[in-house]
This record gives sequence, C-alpha cells and structure tokens, in this order.
Amino acid sequence: MILGAMFKLHASGLGVIASTTELEAVSAFSQIVPDTVIFDDFQKFPPTAATVSSSLLLGICGLPDTIFRNAVEMALADSECYGLENSDTRLSCFFNKALVNVGGDMTKLVPGRVSTEVDARLAYDTHAIIRKVHDLLRLYNDINVPPQRLLFKIPSTWQGIEAARLLESEGIQTHLTFVYSFAQAAAAAEAGASVIQIFVGRIRDWARNHSDDPEIESAQLRGEDPGLALVMKAYNYIHKYGYKSKLMAAAVRNKQDLFSLLGVDYIIAPLKVLQSLKESVASPDEKYSFVRRLSPQSAAKYVFSDEELVKWNQTSLTEAMGPAAVQLLASGLDGYASQANRVEELFGKIWPPPNV
Repeated sequence: MILGAMFKLHASGLGVIASTTELEAVSAFSQIVPDTVIFDDFQKFPPTAATVSSSLLLGICGLPDTIFRNAVEMALADSECYGLENSDTRLSCFFNKALVNVGGDMTKLVPGRVSTEVDARLAYDTHAIIRKVHDLLRLYNDINVPPQRLLFKIPSTWQGIEAARLLESEGIQTHLTFVYSFAQAAAAAEAGASVIQIFVGRIRDWARNHSDDPEIESAQLRGEDPGLALVMKAYNYIHKYGYKSKLMAAAVRNKQDLFSLLGVDYIIAPLKVLQSLKESVASPDEKYSFVRRLSPQSAAKYVFSDEELVKWNQTSLTEAMGPAAVQLLASGLDGYASQANRVEELFGKIWPPPNV
C-alpha cells in the first residue's frame, strides 16, 4: 500500500441507517480504507487519514506536479541536512525530513491520524527503532504537528514489538505491520500497539503455494480461509481480554472478503472493490442483510487454548511463528528496505535540487 486514505460513512454501531449503497451499508460496521496512490481518487473517496512511506516518496518523485513535490524539495534544501559531511548521514537526514514534510502536509488535508513508516532496515534493533521514532517525532514537533495526530509504522519482529511497547509507554502511538500469525498479533496487542495490521490476501496467497504451516492448515481443516481466520482470531483475542489495540485488515481482495470481516476496526480495500460497492444499490430489504461478523459480544464467547495465552517473549514468539509468518515477514522487510534504499539513491542523484 503506497497510501492508505481512510473514510467513514454513516457509522452507527450495530445498525445501518438510511443506506442506499453497499458501501454505505458496510461502512456502518468498519472504517473502509481505500488502497490508493497520492489521493488520486480524492473526490471519489475523501480521505480522513493517511500513511507516509518510502513507496509514497518514490511516487511523489515520479509525479513532478503532485501537491507533495514541494515538501520533498524543501527536505533536500534543508540547511541542517545540507551541512552534514557524511553522505550516508546526509541522505538519512533528507529521508527523515521528506517523510515528515509530506506527513505534515497530509495532517493539513485529513482530520485523522497520519502513520509514518519507520525504516525497515532497523527492524531487528529495538533501540534503533526507538531512536528513529524519537527523531521523526522531534521533526514533527518542529513543524507543530502534535503527537496525537501521528502513528509510527513498525514491522512486527520481536524487536519491533518491544519498541512499540516502550514507545506506547511514553504515549507515542504505534502501528505494527507485517503481522502474519496469531503469535505476532497477540504479542502486539499485549505490547499495547495502537494499530495492528494483518495482510489477509498475502496469507491466502502463501497457503495456495506452500504447506506445512500448522496455523494455516488448522484453519483450512475447519473450512476457513487462513487470512480471514487470523483476523477473526486476533479480533476476538483483543476484545476478549480488553486490549486497546485497533485491528486493520489489509490486502482484502474482493467484496466477499470485506463482507466476512464486518466489525473489524479498519478494512483496506482496492479501489475496484470500493467502486463496485459504491455502484451497488442496497435496497431497504437488502441493507439489513449486511451482518456484523465480528463484535465484542462474539469475542467474549471465543475459547483460546493455554498455549495461546502464554506471556509472549522472543522465544515463545519465535517458536509459535510458522513458516508462513517467517517467510512473509522476511519478504515484507526486504521489500521495504529495498524501497528505502531506492529513495536514498534517488535523493543522492537529485541533490542538490534546483535553486539551492
């Protein structure tokens, strides 16, 4: 996802009020998050929150006339970074400034929170993650963006989860991503992460081409989609045991996925799915057929095994993560790290910018 733009339509708890489209009907149960690029569908799906990432910076640099281009050019002209003699340190400074400048612009466009990606190359170093977040937070403070408007997006390695625990204890809101197993989701909830992001479609894709993952095979034996099953289980865990975390279902591929997850806090959906929902009229009878699948009431009845209720630590998390989570986490980190490297390489080529 290059940019997540959230919007909420006619939310009313357990019911649907005066819905005329399927999009309005499903939005009564969950916040729907369009998976979009640089607000390209701003008019169709007005955003209320956003994500700033290395992918987004690459997209901005590839679109010279975007409203965010000036934010990147101002970062490359920053005197603090400009004066650094070490080229690696200078590029890292530009990277941080660009993320924050774009994030600052976004806070002026959306009423909700802006999530800022934390360098995936630091994913296995708790203290480096914390230092990076503190650096980003200081830069946001310099441009008068309050911490309440911010989330910091951290990979769900054990070190990332520990960083989230410590940051949340400081009142800094975290967004744990690359969650592909119940162990990661439960440990993230226990750490107090503000948002936990599970990738439904990626888990399904892995299951189609691989085997020997106990968690996935258990879901399949029950006749369940493993990605959807993980979201449901994580939701039930969070609500049964009173954790504060909000759950985000990402990589939702079709309308049926979305219908199956109604009640989860956030659902990221492709624009083609949202467009179909927007164009499909829900008649007075049909609108009541949209059923909340996940709720605190149903979570209270869910039974967890003793093995699932352990006090999570690095050893128990490592032992509980199956091959799907291990491989998908590694792949996600590689992708994010590659994008970060590309941003720095690009900044190295275009620095200094024109008129500096």
